[in-house]
Amino acid sequence: MTLPVETSLAPMLALLVGEIPEGEQWVYEPKWDGFRCLAFRDAESVDLRSKAGQPLARYFPELVAAVGALEPRRFVLDGEIVVPVGRALSFDDLLQRIHPAETRIRKLAQETPALYVVFDLLVDESGRSIVDRPHSERRRLLERFAAAHFREKGTLRLSPVTDRPDEAQRWLRASGGAVDGVIAKRRDLDYRSGSVTSNTQRARAEIAAKEPLHKSQIHSRVE
Repeated sequence: MTLPVETSLAPMLALLVGEIPEGEQWVYEPKWDGFRCLAFRDAESVDLRSKAGQPLARYFPELVAAVGALEPRRFVLDGEIVVPVGRALSFDDLLQRIHPAETRIRKLAQETPALYVVFDLLVDESGRSIVDRPHSERRRLLERFAAAHFREKGTLRLSPVTDRPDEAQRWLRASGGAVDGVIAKRRDLDYRSGSVTSNTQRARAEIAAKEPLHKSQIHSRVE
């Protein structure tokens, strides 16, 4: 590949904490219950890599096709692969995609197609690395990228973000399977590959309040 980052690039990881941090320096995103994935597009080549750096492209041909169909020819995205079933997300159906038989994979890709929920842009559509830019700037560029190139209700979705901790708490309370926590990110933080940093924190769903809402109410945020 001729991208300014290698496919061996490790994703930035969040520090697990018991409570969502608050303050003007933080923004919040859902932690989707899926497979972490970096998507690399370099001209006609598309590569999908797991959090551990393992190739995922053969298991998700519909995502390879969707990334390859975008107009920009060089970019890198960070996000989560999920499988919707009805108006919920199914981790069991997601696990079934890791199968040795190509015929089985393609059958499942037709029956229960995956979505790629994107929350970061690491190489912009001009092919420039922006990992050294603050999260606030990367998010702005990602929103512009998604508005220009993602189809409405398509295979690629933009993950929501909020600067309101009360809304993040509501995601956490409503995380009956669609998300497994809330990610808090500092606005001024660059992308630190492979690092577990206190500047990106994850509050687990297990600390949620009583009476969780149905996970379809979270899934509707990426429709």
